[in-house]
Amino acid sequence: MPLPEAPRTPDAAPDAARDSLEGLALGDAFGERWFPHLRHGQAALTQIRERRTPEESLWKWTDDTAMALSVHRILTIHGAVHQDQLAEAFAAAYLDDAYRGYGYGMHQLLPELARDPSSWRTGARTLFGGEGSLGNGAAMRVAPLGAWFHEDLDEVAEQAAFSAEVTHAHPEGIAGAVAVALAAALAARSRGAAAPLPAALLHEVADRTPAGPIAEGLRQAAALPGDTAPSRAAEILGNGMRIRASDTVPFALWSAAHHMDSLTDALWTTAEGLGDVDTTCAITGGTVAARTGTAAAPTSWHTRREPLPPWLAAS
Repeated sequence: MPLPEAPRTPDAAPDAARDSLEGLALGDAFGERWFPHLRHGQAALTQIRERRTPEESLWKWTDDTAMALSVHRILTIHGAVHQDQLAEAFAAAYLDDAYRGYGYGMHQLLPELARDPSSWRTGARTLFGGEGSLGNGAAMRVAPLGAWFHEDLDEVAEQAAFSAEVTHAHPEGIAGAVAVALAAALAARSRGAAAPLPAALLHEVADRTPAGPIAEGLRQAAALPGDTAPSRAAEILGNGMRIRASDTVPFALWSAAHHMDSLTDALWTTAEGLGDVDTTCAITGGTVAARTGTAAAPTSWHTRREPLPPWLAAS
């Protein structure tokens, strides 16, 4: 399938994408702070429910943000996903700091891409016994892309799939990226207007997501009331503990859909689901911030979050 060389990039697209990236990074860093506390079980859950922030003075972001930065950089340079260039960007970020929490598959693949970026075509497909990765890594980084292409949902789905294929060849890994990008696009479309109704948003995303466990999980999420306890919602929909896209995306987007006007509330709700909390919060944060931006989040969160790289300011 040929890649478009000059897709439309409306004036609002870069702003929405940058807001989404900032929200993704904030959610990632906020969520990551809970991992040292999770071994204490109920104590961590109580702290989250009482809205008491983690005590660390610096909230470092993880591979979720590192890879999202690469996606955003390729969009600002080329206006579309150029897969070999994206593979090269992923590999460069990995070599710069391989200790950002990358998963097993990426430790296998990204060093190969550093030697030959075009090798993703075979390398991504040989992971996990030749099935390709069905993990949540393509979904965790893609919200800014959805915001970028928000005026054309077909293009959102196509570009999200392109971005996923570089590392996640399994249809489930690709579908996870498509779903998150669509949700972020719908959020970005609603900037300055009423928020989409949660069930309607989740159904539209499900209808445009390739058939399979993620689309079904989104339909299950659409039927789940917004006043469901987050821990119960995570029990039903998954909280990322299995590191599969199908176990991560439905809950993160359920949380986002029910908090489209408050990034802060969205992140607290997502954190309450525990599990792979940096990734679920990155997905939720990137989706909601595509609509709201990050300005309303607590000032202390902004000052504690590790800064994004200086090159971003010039992009």
